Amino acid sequence: MTPWEIHGTELANCNCNTGCPCQFMSLPTKGSCEAAVAIVIDKGHYGDVDLSGTKLAQVYKWPGAVHEGNGTMQTIIDSSASPEQRAALEKIATGEDTEDMATFWWVFSAMSPNKLETLYKPIEVALDLEARTGTSKVPDVFETVFEPLTNPVTGADHRARINLPHGFEYHVAEVAKATTKTTGEIPLSDNIGTHAHLCELHMNNSGVLAA
Repeated sequence: MTPWEIHGTELANCNCNTGCPCQFMSLPTKGSCEAAVAIVIDKGHYGDVDLSGTKLAQVYKWPGAVHEGNGTMQTIIDSSASPEQRAALEKIATGEDTEDMATFWWVFSAMSPNKLETLYKPIEVALDLEARTGTSKVPDVFETVFEPLTNPVTGADHRARINLPHGFEYHVAEVAKATTKTTGEIPLSDNIGTHAHLCELHMNNSGVLAA
């Protein structure tokens, strides 16, 4: 197994109500699960391959809950990545060189037998983690806009976090809401003002690391 480690940020939007039942071991709000995710790797490596400054994105769609399987997924790697970086990121993002069930990539890949061709396109990401705002965009695939939760009475920004001490994706995430518009091979139709989480990623072959 090739050793790898990454440190970066993730912007994710799914079609469930804010909070996302999956985080609490419940079934999806609408019965199915759809998600668009973008990741910026600030620092990392795959063996001797430096992954610092690379970006990747993924689109997922399951007919039911994730653990029920039969999902479809597509990985997008930023076109600026070198051939070596592309190969490394694809392996990480599809759960290779990872201990069984140690990361969300391993689980999501195992539950997605329908894998579309990996794309190499520019990935644009802007994130203010403190403000819970941001955007992620892949031309001809998807665009997501993130915004903070708001108090329905006062309209003021509302802040909430999810803390998963034994999570396979993160330990702490800021909760937001987001809307994703898709133009690629995997259409997402229900991601309108739905759950989003923004978080730091610290991970290796064995799972989530301390920040």
